[in-house]
Amino acid sequence: MLTSAGYFEAPRRLRAFVRAHETSLIILAAIVGIIGGLAVAAMSMAVEVLHVLLFDLEMGDRLSSQYRIEPLRALLVPSLGGLFLGLAFLLLLRWRPAREIDPIEANALHGGRMSFRGSVIVASQTVWSSGVGASVGLEAGYTQLASGLAASLGRRGFHLRRADQRIMVGCGAAAAIAGAFGAPLAGAFYAFELVIGGYTPASLTPVGVAAVTGYFVAHSFTVFSLGVSVGPVGDVLGRDLAIAALLGIMSALFGIGIMRGVALCEALLTKVRLWPPLRPALGGLGVGVLALITPQVMSSGHGALHFAGFISIPLTVVATMFTLKAIASVISLGTGFRGGLFFATLFLGALGGHLFAAGFDTIWPDLKLSPNVYAIIGMSALSASVIGGPLTMSFIALESTGNLWLTTAVLVAVIISTQITRELFGYSFATWRLHLRGETVRSAADVGWIRDLTVRSLMRRDLATVTANMPIEEFREKFPLGSKTQVVVVDETGRYVGLALVADAHAPDIDKDKGLLGVVHFRHVVLYPGMNIQEAIAVFESAEAESLAVVDSDGERRPIGILTEAHAMRRYVEESEQRRREAIGEI
Repeated sequence: MLTSAGYFEAPRRLRAFVRAHETSLIILAAIVGIIGGLAVAAMSMAVEVLHVLLFDLEMGDRLSSQYRIEPLRALLVPSLGGLFLGLAFLLLLRWRPAREIDPIEANALHGGRMSFRGSVIVASQTVWSSGVGASVGLEAGYTQLASGLAASLGRRGFHLRRADQRIMVGCGAAAAIAGAFGAPLAGAFYAFELVIGGYTPASLTPVGVAAVTGYFVAHSFTVFSLGVSVGPVGDVLGRDLAIAALLGIMSALFGIGIMRGVALCEALLTKVRLWPPLRPALGGLGVGVLALITPQVMSSGHGALHFAGFISIPLTVVATMFTLKAIASVISLGTGFRGGLFFATLFLGALGGHLFAAGFDTIWPDLKLSPNVYAIIGMSALSASVIGGPLTMSFIALESTGNLWLTTAVLVAVIISTQITRELFGYSFATWRLHLRGETVRSAADVGWIRDLTVRSLMRRDLATVTANMPIEEFREKFPLGSKTQVVVVDETGRYVGLALVADAHAPDIDKDKGLLGVVHFRHVVLYPGMNIQEAIAVFESAEAESLAVVDSDGERRPIGILTEAHAMRRYVEESEQRRREAIGEI
């Protein structure tokens, strides 16, 4: 039924049934899979229509597979499209000043809550960015829209619990990636590694069902695949694993460079204070100039990724495509176009792997490395560095090629690439963007409940206060032993002075000349209501305090409550156990 707010809400009995039975969640996951598959097909069709209208292509042609693009269109379409996108950003800021969150941030910080309207906006911006030729991938829009719809279905339609809501967001992402890449296993592990933040028995079946459903629904409209093919590959030897590991190292370093390049581009534009709508216009013009040299830099690069043709392409052309595609991707994202780096890094990694094999054969010609094989290893290793998810990238290689022996070498490369990226950089592209905004999360693991558990929600408000000039005898009379543990001391204006311990005030050897101030502790150590429980526990440990006063955050330092370390620790343990039980499906 429709509520007064205008969104679908299931009847109460149906909601109760869904919340009580895990099988019902699987049915919802299948529905999400259908939604995800339709989202992939619809967005892909929308981009294709834009390419036909704006670049004068035939239906079915890929923009990045063109040998030549009319120069005037190559320059004007991306730049004017970027200007239009920038103006739309300004209008949206007035209408929706809040920043839209992606599935990873939603699951890490917000318990799987996403804005349906915001997800539609982001998906539309991604379609437009790719449609006007910006060097961005559609996968960010696919997952945003599918996960946003899944989140709305779970939260608004069925009022799901926090753990189930996070699984629904993962189901949306799994369906989208499975449909977009023709790889249901990769879609499922994308959800586990990058969106849910881990695999649990409770999430296995729903995510798997959503991925498979999304795959079949998307492919009922058109075949989505990477177009990857290799010839027969024999046994993988130790030397092959060593060479793959070397490629993994190089991929990690290049991936870190791309991520830092996007951030540097954003910082430079901010420093020069260029009018915001002109930023994507400038980026579009830059991509258009690069497209005059090689059209393969435009859009996501699906059409350009044809491994069978790489061998016949001169190495100088491959190197040019590799360099210019990297620059185009950095410019596009750094100037404000919407999209992702998933497919761009697959394409770049394939080109880089091809160049790596050619360079290695020059140094050691007897090895005769296959360019196609190392293109696949390179695409997986570079994407693992930038996107994260080593198993996701390994399964993309396996499902695209069907070659298990090759996947062994891929796994070595992605493990090396991921580990080096973690050691030297510490973030994937998505979490790096969050870091630049001031967040501290490095994965989609649920830490939002920690932020929800604040000092304000834990503190006791029935605090006893006295003024600092109260005589010690009067204090003893008002607070005999056993009546209170501590009392908050304030000055004449009501500002916090410290905590007076009742036991100390009744000690026989107290210096009465100092008055009440002689038994006041923690004068400069307080808690604030906005602190989360982890921050509060850290203050307790640092101060070696059993209880602390909570003061307001407006600078007046007026006490508003009291919090004990024992209560904070007990609530932290209780909530941790609750999250653990939810994750493994015990409740």
